[in-house]
Amino acid sequence: MHRITRIAIAALASVGMLASVAACGSGQSTSEKNGTIEVVASVNQWGTVAKTLGGDNVNVTSIINSTNVDAHDYEPTTSDIAKLQKAQVIIVNGAGYDAWAVKAAQTANATIVNAAEVGGVNDGENPHVWFSAEVRKAVAQAITKAYEQVDAAKKNDFDKMNDQWTAEENNVESKIAEVRQKTDGLAYAATESVASYLAEDMGLTDATPSGYARATANESEPTPTDIKQFTDALKAGEIKLLVVNTQEESELTGKITDAAKSVEVPMVELTEQMPEQYDSLTAWMEGLVDAFSQAIA
Repeated sequence: MHRITRIAIAALASVGMLASVAACGSGQSTSEKNGTIEVVASVNQWGTVAKTLGGDNVNVTSIINSTNVDAHDYEPTTSDIAKLQKAQVIIVNGAGYDAWAVKAAQTANATIVNAAEVGGVNDGENPHVWFSAEVRKAVAQAITKAYEQVDAAKKNDFDKMNDQWTAEENNVESKIAEVRQKTDGLAYAATESVASYLAEDMGLTDATPSGYARATANESEPTPTDIKQFTDALKAGEIKLLVVNTQEESELTGKITDAAKSVEVPMVELTEQMPEQYDSLTAWMEGLVDAFSQAIA
């Protein structure tokens, strides 16, 4: 409950922040000229939310839209910076995930939605906030508020699209609730903590060995002892499900997945970035929930 309360408070604070930013910007004149709001998102998972919430009233550009690109280490091009500078609404992830975008957005004359800030997640905490149902809802509200401040005449349209998006999100959460009935308390481990918010929503218990978890969180290489503790826990049956980030596979993660296969521990494979076969964040989350459900069936 503490996390949810903190997110709700942060979301309210964010609305106030958006109002102050929009008031000092000049993006509305551009919107009046071409009838659409120029939106730039650092990553496609938030870009798809922005498009769903704006429809034909917005033109959305996602700078990173491939699972082959690591947002942490991305070096923006001159074209990327130019897009951010011309945007009326900028959506960044925050929490250190896309520091390059946060930095560039600070000099832009735009309304900025920082997903992590809206969700009450600080720098140094897990930045993969799009996996959290509470954060997704808070960010959607903040994006809608941003649109309505840039183009108040279309408030009714934006409210309707927000309702439609919320219905999609509610479907995801209904699936999560169904899966939680059989996953609640189930011990899982992960090669990286990218989906820990989703696992938490489903009631899973994180049993990733602490040394390994610390190393990957700090983006350092786990020690041989860390790997042995992980593989031993798998072989001992202490871990009932393994979550694998296929964007960050290595010889070390290969040892872990081999150990899981040797004792038939079910695995869920996923990526940080939204795969190309999905056209919305909610569709991706629904697909992942289905994957978890099938893995533990």
